[in-house]
Parts: sequence; structure tokens; C-alpha cells
Amino acid sequence: MLKFEFGKAKIMKKAFQLLVIVFFFSCNHQEKNTSPNIIFILTDDQGYGDLGVYGAKDIQTPYLDQLAAEGARFTSYYATQPVCSASRASILTGCYPDRIGIHNAYSPGSKLGLNPEETTLPELLKAKGYITGIFGKWHLGDAPEFQPRKHGFDEYYGILYSNDMWPQHPQQGEWFNFPDIYLYENETPLKVLKDQAFLTAALTDKAIDFIRRNKENPFFVYLPHPQPHVPLFAADSLKGTQKRGLYGDVIHEIDASVGRILTTLEEEGLKENTIVVFTSDNGPWLSYGGHSGSAGIFREGKGTNWEGGHRVPSIIRFPSKILPNKLIEAPAMGIDWLPTLAGFAQADLPEKKIDGASLIPLLTGKSNNSPHENFFFYYRTNELHAVRHHDWKLYVPHTYRSLNGRSGTNNGFPVPYDMNEIESAALYNLSTDPKEETDVATQFPEMVKKITKIADSVRLVLGDQLKGIKGSEVRPVGRVLN
Repeated sequence: MLKFEFGKAKIMKKAFQLLVIVFFFSCNHQEKNTSPNIIFILTDDQGYGDLGVYGAKDIQTPYLDQLAAEGARFTSYYATQPVCSASRASILTGCYPDRIGIHNAYSPGSKLGLNPEETTLPELLKAKGYITGIFGKWHLGDAPEFQPRKHGFDEYYGILYSNDMWPQHPQQGEWFNFPDIYLYENETPLKVLKDQAFLTAALTDKAIDFIRRNKENPFFVYLPHPQPHVPLFAADSLKGTQKRGLYGDVIHEIDASVGRILTTLEEEGLKENTIVVFTSDNGPWLSYGGHSGSAGIFREGKGTNWEGGHRVPSIIRFPSKILPNKLIEAPAMGIDWLPTLAGFAQADLPEKKIDGASLIPLLTGKSNNSPHENFFFYYRTNELHAVRHHDWKLYVPHTYRSLNGRSGTNNGFPVPYDMNEIESAALYNLSTDPKEETDVATQFPEMVKKITKIADSVRLVLGDQLKGIKGSEVRPVGRVLN
């Protein structure tokens, strides 16, 4: 009897030890997978009116429409600047580009780039155990010290600057007389790109492979497609499928790429705990006519701070936190992605000052208001052009490019812009006049005065070349020393 009881106790003890081990590994496994995966998909020069869910009737985008139906869609989201490098810098750092000394778009061989002293979103996520990868266009400096793996990415496959910066581009004078463009894997140039028709699919393949390889760990995928930046390329199987011609085919292929990503998440059981973001780096490059996108109802396009230059599509899906079919009309900006995604991942924010604010209260229904009262619109080399204060937008005197109603061609060659000038402050109420057709500055002089004071205050911080002011909080851009 004693022998039996002793044997029973041994069995119970072993069973208890086994339960402890199972519970330990179970807890570790659960803890390991609580951080959400993040996929950030960025397009290049895609306009507000280039998706079905944003009103496009001549381009089919079923997967992006699905993404919006399953998540949140912004109607007043702004790329931080209407140009490539500056816009991308704000997404990865949470800063106005002027705060970190980045302006315009970097050419090949530029001696400037994103300063390694700045803290990027992938670096914050890596501190939380994330595996990080970028597949697409970088455009934050092509010198070795500025390339993606110097800024927190574990893997890289793509191009270091825009796909038009190559000799084969339809030229306008000698402006596009650049060296060959290379496809890179990490720091290794693989080949010269002569035809990019394969690239959208290849970048998607790389992203999907990365997801499958790292599905047991939290991961961050940054997928900045070079398209639909000119010159346009679409897979042969998709050419001639859309009413909007080659440009429509390109967007349709990007939509198909998104569909492949979403299908992969479903197959791997990752949908519920994965954040998927889709947006564009700035508005359409209108001088390319039929080879450019549409700003929808909004005025002007890329290279201007009118609404069409930087109001772009923006969609986010996170099934476990964001309700489906959520429409967000409160304004937000590219500076807000870093604090938002870091917040969802419970990662620390950078030690240095940033300008963005978390959109989590807005996305989860705890607030209906933008985290910002003011948005500042810079362009060129540190020129403040406009300020949005609630529903009001004030344009300060400056010059801007415009086609002034002319249409571009449909052959991939640009037409020249005119230069227009705003000679005195112009004021628009975006809630009643989103097309910015009626300047009401003379009707609301007190509002002009109020926003002008706001503009003066930010000039002291971020600078303004138009006024000859160097901002007190501007940090140094990265520079090649040798």
C-alpha cells in the first residue's frame, strides 16, 4: 500500500512538472506573439483619386477597397511634404523633415542622407525584438553610411533612389542625365535595371518570403514600391486591363500585390495580429499627363503645397484593435506613423524630439479629434509655404509651379510648368471649400492674423529660408565626410 501511494505521488509530481513546463512554454509563446506584426506599404506619386474606395471609376482596386472595408480610411491624410525624400524621412523618424535637415529629393551620388544619429521606426521596433526588412525604394541617401541597414533594417532589396534617375528616362533637356540605376540586395548591387516590369512582383515576392520566414517572431515589413513614379512599368499580363491606360495598369498591379500580401497573412494565420498600412509619399506628378495620377477634386499636385500635392490615400487595418469600415475625417500626417506604430508595439519613442503624435485614440474610437491643431507645409530648401489650423489653411507669399489648366501628354514625356506667385496671404476654409477655389483672406482678417502668428512661431523652431530664419531646433543632416 505504501509502495502504491509512493508510486502515485511520483506520478503526480511528474505530471505537475510537465504542466509547469507546458505552462512556461505556452506563456513564452504567447508573450512572443503579442507584439503586432507591421506591414507598411508606400507608393510613389499616387494621387488621392487613384483608388476605387477614393472615387476612381477607371481603375479596379478590389484588394485595397477590401483593406479599407476591414479597417480605417483617412479622408484628410497628408504626406508631410510633396516630394520623395522629405516625405519618407518623416514616416521613418516622426519628424518634420526640416527638423532633421532633409529637403527635396536626393539625386544619385548625393553627399547628404538621413543622419545615422536619428532614431528610426525600425530601430525602435528592433529594440522590442522585431525582425525588420525593406523591399523597394529607399531614397534617403545612397552613400554607404546612409543605406537602409545603417538605419535599423535587417534586410534590404530594392533601389536606392527614384526609378527615373537613369539614362533611359524620357529626358527633358539634360535634367535626367544620371548614371545607371542598380537593384541592390543589402549592400550588394545585383544588376543594372533596364526594364522594371518585373519589379513590383519581385518586391512582393521578397516581402512574402520575409513574412513566411519570420512568422514566429514579430516583424516589420516596409514595402515602398517605386511605382507609379514615372517611367511606368506594369507586368505584361496586366497591360491593357484598365480604362486609365498604363497608369491604371500600374495601380492595378500594386493592388494585386496588396492582395498577395493579405492572402499570405490569411494562410499563415497572421491576419488578426498584423497591422497593414497603405499610403503614398505625395500627390501626382501632373506634368506627365496620362502617365500621372489624379488628385481627385483637390488643387494642383506633386511639388506644391496645395491640397493635391500632399493629400493622399491612407488606409490602416488592425483587426484586433480597429473596427472595420471606419472613416476618419480628422486630419493626420506622415509624422504620425512612428508614434502610432511604436504605440501599438509598446516600443519606446526616440529620445530626441519628434513632431508626430499617436493616432491610436483616433483609430480605436477613443477620440474623434486630430492630435494636432496645426500642420506645417514646407517645400524646397526649408521654405514654409502654408499652415493648416483646424479647417483653415493659410498660404504665405511664395511661388509655385502649375500647368494652369493645361493637360500633359499621354506618351510619358513631361510638359513644362508655369511658375505662379502668391503675392499676399491667401486663406481657404477646407470644410466648405476643399477644392481651394475661393480665397477668403479679406473676409476673415483676424484668422489671417492668428495663423500668421502660428507661422511665425514655427519659423523660429524649424526655420524658413523665405524669411532668412534658421530654426533653433533644426538638427544636422547626414553628410558624407570623405
